[in-house]
Amino acid sequence: MQVHITIIVKGKVQGVYYRASAKQKAEELGIGGFAQNLPDGSVLIEAEGDETALKEFMDWCRTGPKHAKVSEVKSVSGEKVGYAIFEIRR
Repeated sequence: MQVHITIIVKGKVQGVYYRASAKQKAEELGIGGFAQNLPDGSVLIEAEGDETALKEFMDWCRTGPKHAKVSEVKSVSGEKVGYAIFEIRR
């Protein structure tokens, strides 16, 4: 079953290839959606996929790429949008 989650990742997550790494991980897991930097220094992610893939993606989000220092990850379920791919937004 396909589900949708919105994720906010806080910490040192901008300027460390967090969005590009999230895109790579999402593509590996067959997840659609996007990653976008927010003005407060956090990263917004919308992700859609099966529950197992999203659980693995959330686990990855808690660590992120090598130079990231994640301090907090919040997520909330939402209505499915129907993302076909995962993209990086500015």
